[in-house]
Amino acid sequence: MKIAFASTDNIHVNDHFGWCKCFYLYELQKESFVFLKALESPNELTEEGDKLAYKIECLEDANILCASHIGPRASLMVKGSGIFVLKSEKENERIDTLLNTLLTLKNSNPPLWMQRFLHAASPHNHS
Repeated sequence: MKIAFASTDNIHVNDHFGWCKCFYLYELQKESFVFLKALESPNELTEEGDKLAYKIECLEDANILCASHIGPRASLMVKGSGIFVLKSEKENERIDTLLNTLLTLKNSNPPLWMQRFLHAASPHNHS
């Protein structure tokens, strides 16, 4: 299961989805998580629909997007592309804290939205 974080520093979830210049992609494994790569999204597109479509394209194969802010239209478009939207609860929430919370959730009692990604990944999951 892969999670993209909207962040300015790869430490905190502190960026708005639509303005994010770089998303940081992590993968939840069995007992841990690993940083995969930075997903650059530097293009400044003025038309809202184009901008959102471009940002979603930058997320590559992420299953979950975590941002500090995301507008209603963007949220619908991201969900429509098959990516679950997770809004950070607190201002400047730490990425590692969130990943540990998701890991605990995954290994104890995953909610329905998470089970969907776990089942989709299981035949190819070698971790």
